[in-house]
Amino acid sequence: MQGNGFNRGNRHWLAGASLAALLLAMPGGALAQDTAQADPAQAAAAPQVAADGDAADIVVTGFRQSLGAAINLKRQTVGSVDAIVAEDIAKFPDQNLAESLQRIPGISIQRDGGEGRAITVRGLGAQFTRVRVNGLETVATSTDGASSNRDRAFDFNVFASELFSSLVVHKTAEASLDEGSLGAVVDLNTGNPLAGKGGFTFVGSATGSYNDLSKKWGPRLAGLMSWKSDDGQWGVALSAAYSKLDTKQMGNNTVRWSQARLDSVNGTRCFTQPNSGGTYLPGAACNQAALAFHPRIPRYGEIAQERERLGITGSIQWAPSEATKVSIDGLFSRFRETREEKWGEVLLRSNERSIDVLNPVYDSNNNMVSATLNDAWVRTEHYLRKSQTKFYQLGATWDQDLGDSFRFTLLGGFSKSDASIPVETTLVFDDRDAQGYKYDYSDMRRPVLTFGTSVTDPANFQLAEIRDRPSSTINKFRTVQLRTEWDVAEGFTVKTGGVYRRFSFDTEGFTRDTVVCGNGGLDRVLGTVNCSPTSAFGPTAIYGLPVTAALSQLFTLKGANAPAGTTTQWLVPNLETGTAYTKLYDRALAVDPGNTRGVVETVKGGYIQFDAKGDIFGLEYAANAGVRYVRTGQSAQGLLAGVNRTIRRSYEDWLPALNVAIFPHRDFIVRASVADVITRPSLGSLTPGGSVDGFNYNISFGNPQLEPFRATSYDLAFEYYFAPQSLFSVAFFKKDVSSFPISDTTTGTYASTGLPVSIIPPSSPAAGNVEGRLWNITRPINGSGASLKGVEIALQAPFTFLPGFLSHFGGIVNATFIKSSATYTTPGPILNPCSGANCALGPNVPVTRTETLFGLSKKAINGTLYYEDAKFSARASVSYRGPYIDGTSGTGNVFEGYNSTINVDASIRYKLFEGLELSLEGINLTDDYRDRYTDVDTNRNYEQLHFGRTIQIGARFKM
Repeated sequence: MQGNGFNRGNRHWLAGASLAALLLAMPGGALAQDTAQADPAQAAAAPQVAADGDAADIVVTGFRQSLGAAINLKRQTVGSVDAIVAEDIAKFPDQNLAESLQRIPGISIQRDGGEGRAITVRGLGAQFTRVRVNGLETVATSTDGASSNRDRAFDFNVFASELFSSLVVHKTAEASLDEGSLGAVVDLNTGNPLAGKGGFTFVGSATGSYNDLSKKWGPRLAGLMSWKSDDGQWGVALSAAYSKLDTKQMGNNTVRWSQARLDSVNGTRCFTQPNSGGTYLPGAACNQAALAFHPRIPRYGEIAQERERLGITGSIQWAPSEATKVSIDGLFSRFRETREEKWGEVLLRSNERSIDVLNPVYDSNNNMVSATLNDAWVRTEHYLRKSQTKFYQLGATWDQDLGDSFRFTLLGGFSKSDASIPVETTLVFDDRDAQGYKYDYSDMRRPVLTFGTSVTDPANFQLAEIRDRPSSTINKFRTVQLRTEWDVAEGFTVKTGGVYRRFSFDTEGFTRDTVVCGNGGLDRVLGTVNCSPTSAFGPTAIYGLPVTAALSQLFTLKGANAPAGTTTQWLVPNLETGTAYTKLYDRALAVDPGNTRGVVETVKGGYIQFDAKGDIFGLEYAANAGVRYVRTGQSAQGLLAGVNRTIRRSYEDWLPALNVAIFPHRDFIVRASVADVITRPSLGSLTPGGSVDGFNYNISFGNPQLEPFRATSYDLAFEYYFAPQSLFSVAFFKKDVSSFPISDTTTGTYASTGLPVSIIPPSSPAAGNVEGRLWNITRPINGSGASLKGVEIALQAPFTFLPGFLSHFGGIVNATFIKSSATYTTPGPILNPCSGANCALGPNVPVTRTETLFGLSKKAINGTLYYEDAKFSARASVSYRGPYIDGTSGTGNVFEGYNSTINVDASIRYKLFEGLELSLEGINLTDDYRDRYTDVDTNRNYEQLHFGRTIQIGARFKM
């Protein structure tokens, strides 16, 4: 058994315990903030916006009301909490929950296809954030790019924002708050019918969405029905949201940059025989070309996405008395996406040995930024993926008061997220001896890519590869939780509770990959690049099926901002006729070992927490202090050398937490927090087996014995509520991460791993030349830790101090600045073009670097300017996220990530009459590009895509 006790961080806990003992021993006096211990979800569900803290209220409606409610919630809590409430969500021009959450200080988002998908809180990525829906922890996963989410990260694009009444973000830990987060706990709350007015209520909206890149319209519909009995004992709510929109991504991609030895350079032979075989001939021109980085797969193309989102929520509440309330909440969401890609490219990757280079140009970053290539592998691809995520949740809550001083909440339920990819198909046309191909990356983000051989003539191509990679990922949660509260004395409450959670994760991956051999036959015997002349399908005078007009279609590149000279028309495979002709879907499925695995976690634990409010020497305060104990049982299974292995383990954690809020003035609050927090290891890292990347000669193993991420978190915040609906705040935060898994990379032969050759993807170069070079072998290990510190600054106010119509304006601005440090070891560039007795290339030289945590932007800024009167409202929002490292890279590049982004959204609303409102909204109005790079030092182009602007025109009605 492994454990984490109070011995960690003794010094700070000695100070914290002394302060807690002092505060909790003096629970006298009346706190001006009588609702300081209010439950954030309840406060958000029934917001009351006070004008100035006195008995009189200023009645405001709409967007300003929701902002005031969110401020009120923040003001009433002891720890650091931020929120968005119903009108705030519904009236931001947001496509999903992630985009709503990015308005909160310290939160940044990552976009997929122009939509927000995952969040980062105070520099910590999605895997460090726990999400609860109606109080139950859960996971919802979808797809991003060409792969699916098979980890703990929560994909917010699964849900429509209209389904939720409040989003609450807990940035500091409490003993009574579910563990598992180094970043934040996010509460998503659906309808609360007993908090509304009596009788029947219906709210609906209908919107048309238009994307100016796809040139297509799509519907977006939402409705909410609720009923509350006249006596207030029964409440029922039902909501639904549906949207469908087709979008496009246009631009270029390199699929990273790499080093390799070429056949010849400006006529100088680099090998003793051309195209293949022979031995390397070291020389200045050949060595310079071999050690320089070139684009692996330079290409332009189009990505078309069709998204359909359906969500339904239901809630039944019964409150027979003021002491009893029973709630049953259900949620269903279905998110479908069809992604289709068409690319025209040159496959330098692993084929450099046969390519002749003319007129290479090198820059100061050791990049071969332009060249002419002969005997190049010209390739066109047509890719199709159909994916679907179905999410179900059913939960029940019983809130009961037993007398005036004791109460409990019993909570239980289950959830399931089923993310399936039934179709992930790629067909490939190849011309493996093309002449005169030119690329020019002098402008790194807008390359000129010119094909010398015709790419519109079917006679120049063969159908060379067919692939299909269906998969499925299922996450399940079961939770039972008991929370109790006992008011021991005036201003002093003891909270206790227990929890049982069972989380299961299962993912399956399959392949139908194969190459196509000559004379019209699929080589089902070999299924590798080595299509032997003695194949059962006859001699291989050609390497694939001849391309015909029936097997192809003409693609024209539009909207990619490609410079003059770039080829904009080429043939791509016709998926319908190509899959039918090759009988792709009749081929037997083969198990993909690297993507077939599972984890089961059971968590049993409890907590005790002491809450106090009162005054010390006339200074009012609110505080909570306690400890949470959790025991984690873990069972990880995966395929290793063709055998399914299961590794079991358990560990325990004691997680003390202290939160203090001091009120020097009724409008000024000082908050301080310190807590021990954990995040359990990523699911992919726990796999016993390994996955093989035969294109880049990389092998990744898991480690079921990884320690959790463990950290001590510190927070100090100053908040000034200087006017109604107004706030100026500064929050300092720091996290010392004592246990931080890192990647350890070595080089070796494939045979040294013990993995079977059969799991190498058959369409990859390594399948035909297993020991053609040394492999990079990566395993996660327990590292020495990391650090993170930063500051959040936020200002929010209506401009009521201005005269006339100017008083209807208001503004929100927040900024987050973060420093972070973590040490990584990753494969670096190859430094030797002729190594060892066999004059082999390489190997990659490991590099140890200290950089930021992955997914962390050092700077993020959000701003909103709004106007609102009785009839008309308008808002414009700007969101800036600084560059960040996303993870380790490959082929000698040191890390990869994204450059900065700026997104501009706006909306206009006009109330025709009470109950009917018209709206016009614009999303990504500047059509900002997603600029992805590889190698943190040289910022090489990985991907440069844009998604277009989305315009929404709609109406909202209420009765």
